[in-house]
Amino acid sequence: MPLPKDIQFVTFDCYGTLIDWETGVYEAFQKEADRDGFTIDRDVLIPRFIEIQRKIQSGSYELYAEVLRRTAVQVAEELEWGLESSRAQFLPDSVPRWQPFRETNAQLERFAKEFEVGILSNIDDKLLGATRRHFRTDLDLVVTAQQVRSYKPDPAHFKECARRIEKKKNWVHIASGYPTDVEPCLKSKIPVIWVNRHGEKLESGQKKPTAEVKTFRDAAKLLGVVS
Repeated sequence: MPLPKDIQFVTFDCYGTLIDWETGVYEAFQKEADRDGFTIDRDVLIPRFIEIQRKIQSGSYELYAEVLRRTAVQVAEELEWGLESSRAQFLPDSVPRWQPFRETNAQLERFAKEFEVGILSNIDDKLLGATRRHFRTDLDLVVTAQQVRSYKPDPAHFKECARRIEKKKNWVHIASGYPTDVEPCLKSKIPVIWVNRHGEKLESGQKKPTAEVKTFRDAAKLLGVVS
């Protein structure tokens, strides 16, 4: 499935593609753990956070702020850090402080000059609103988990995006999450560029994305918006 020749609409996953959520989550956990004199190992935290959050998101829909609170409590328990559930609000409170990657704003501006642009994100509207204050670019479309009441890799985000753009526009999705974004795009025959920041290797049976790049800037270069 090649990239369209006449691309009109480009969408992005937000956290991991535009925003460095891993650093944001780690710093939030460590700041709270400092109150108890507890040290967090980032290399242990992030994989556990991803797995636990994914399990919670696969259940009945609830706002992402609540997903974060539940994830914080369960991760802390696995790390043997005695975090009381009443303190778990530290994690959703940290989201407005999660920073964009260094290349994000410059490349978003370039994309917006060439295409219509949007975000498809596993978050709620309030928290995404706080994140959008970091961006200098207006968006033509936003689809959140709150709007479709489900979390990727459920295809609802992509179906809603297709409905809104009426499938008339040649559309490409750019994302860093293979299970959450690349796989559902491939299943729905949506061209997808994988921003593989960590150099992950595909497992046996996993299909290749339409294209694979190392950074968001590389994705912009691939689509001809930066030389």
